[in-house]
Amino acid sequence: MAQGDLELNAAALTHAYLLLAQPEAGYAAAMRLAQTMLCAAPEAAQRPCGTCPHCRKAAKGIHPDIITVARLSDDKGRPKREIYVDQIRALVTDAVVLPNEAERKVYIIRDADTMNAAAQNALLKLLEEPPRFVSIVLVAASPAPLLETVRSRCVTLYTFGENAAPPAEARERAERFLDYAATGAKISLLSFTNECADLGNAEMTDFVTAAQLMLTDMLCGRLPDLRMSHRRMAALLALLRTAQEYLRFNVSTKHVLGLLAVDAANGE
Repeated sequence: MAQGDLELNAAALTHAYLLLAQPEAGYAAAMRLAQTMLCAAPEAAQRPCGTCPHCRKAAKGIHPDIITVARLSDDKGRPKREIYVDQIRALVTDAVVLPNEAERKVYIIRDADTMNAAAQNALLKLLEEPPRFVSIVLVAASPAPLLETVRSRCVTLYTFGENAAPPAEARERAERFLDYAATGAKISLLSFTNECADLGNAEMTDFVTAAQLMLTDMLCGRLPDLRMSHRRMAALLALLRTAQEYLRFNVSTKHVLGLLAVDAANGE
């Protein structure tokens, strides 16, 4: 197995992603992420290549190993309010079947925040112990309706429309932070921490959000991955999620910056 394949398997750290976004943007990003995971390019940095058979089929929406679960329609063609437990049970049953063409199967659950409690509980076992060839992407506008047991088993990604993009200053700070983290530049990270020491909570939140968005774009193949493995990107996402929680509870920005600098410098 090629090194790129090893990195891709590592990307599925929990084999599950929670992609927070508005429905259409979220589904497009989920399809791009699925395309990246199925791409046959020999190097992870080249994925998605857009030219291999898997990429071409994914782009046309006809890849047999990308399976979408969505709300059913009523007799008037309108989507029902919930994703039901029977739909998730069918997914779980199908998940043990080997992929048709690719090395893995990707299940995309649209409007995952409309799954009722029974459906979410039916998904838990698969999130905990999926077959080695299965990845799951939950697309949701909000994490609030999802059970904590579901959220905790997913790597959380973020994507937003252009109108919701973080300020330019936040994106510049995020780019620098990720560049330093990718290279393990401890001195640069400490210097970056000192520069940002006077930021307020709102500015720090914008920076942390921007960094999460950039990592999401890297995982979805929309940005170069700075030569970071998918495992490293997932670890940084978890670190940034912790920082975001600290900021939400008004932990001092200096404390949060210290956390980011020390943990990011530790590398893989």
